[in-house]
Amino acid sequence: MSTWFITGCSTGLGRSLAEAVLARGHRAVVTARDASRVEDIAAGHPDTALALSLDVTSPEQVTEAVRRAEERFGGIDVVVNNAGYGYRAAVEEGVDADVEKLFATHVFGATSVLKAVLPGMRERRSGTVLNVSSIGAHVCPPGSGYYAAAKAALEAVSRSLRTELAPLGISVTIVAPGGFRTDFAGRSLTQSPEPIADYADTAGPRRIENDTAHGTQPGDPAKAAEAMIALAEAENPPSAVFLGSDALSAIEGVLEQRRSEVNVWRELSTSTDF
Repeated sequence: MSTWFITGCSTGLGRSLAEAVLARGHRAVVTARDASRVEDIAAGHPDTALALSLDVTSPEQVTEAVRRAEERFGGIDVVVNNAGYGYRAAVEEGVDADVEKLFATHVFGATSVLKAVLPGMRERRSGTVLNVSSIGAHVCPPGSGYYAAAKAALEAVSRSLRTELAPLGISVTIVAPGGFRTDFAGRSLTQSPEPIADYADTAGPRRIENDTAHGTQPGDPAKAAEAMIALAEAENPPSAVFLGSDALSAIEGVLEQRRSEVNVWRELSTSTDF
C-alpha cells in the first residue's frame, strides 16, 4: 500500500486517478481548490482517503496540505501534479494577468508542491513524481501558445529534476496526454475576452465558440488513470510518456519534422564554430 498526493481531483484525469488509486487499496490525499467537490471520493474510503482544499498557487495552503497528509498517513510515496486548466488566445490577444495566473498554476504551483513533498522523499530515499503535461507542449497549436509554454516549462523543470533526484532513489516522469473526454475543453477552458480579427483563421478555430472537439476526444480518463498507476509501479519508469493514440501520433510527427529541419540547416548550424 502506497500513499498518493494528487492535485486537481475535482474533475477529469485527477478525479479518475484518485478513484482508481483508492480502488486499488492505496491511500490517497485527494485535493481540489474546494474540498467539498472531492468529499464524495473520500467518503467511500474513510480509512484510506483524505480530502483537502488546495489552491496550488498558495504556498501556505501547499505547506499545510502536505503537513496534514504526512500527519495522517506518514510519508508520501507518489505525488501527482495534475492541477491545471486550459487557456486559449493568440499570443497578441493574451491578457497579462491571465497568463501570469496560468503559469502560477501549471509551473510555480507544481514546483511549490514538489518543494513541500521532496524533503520527505529525500529522507526516505524513495518516491515517485508524476507531472502532468500535455501533447500541446510539443505540438504548440496556434491559439494555445501560452498553455503550451506553461506545460513546456513544467517539462523542462521535470527533466532537470529527474537527473537531480535519480541518485536519491526518486523517479520523475512527465505524463503528456492527448485529447481525453474530461472537462478540460469544457468548463475548465478559459480564453482571452477580445479576439483580434487578423487571427480568425489561425487561433480563431480553437476559441471556445468555434471548438467542436469537446465530448468527442478519443481518450478514456479511466484508462489514463490505470496507465499512471502502472507508471508509478514500474521498476524503471521513463522520463516521459505520451497518453493516447493521438498524442503518440503527434509526437512522432513532431520528432520527424524537427529531425528533418535540423538536417536541412546542419551546414549553417556548424558554420558558427571557431
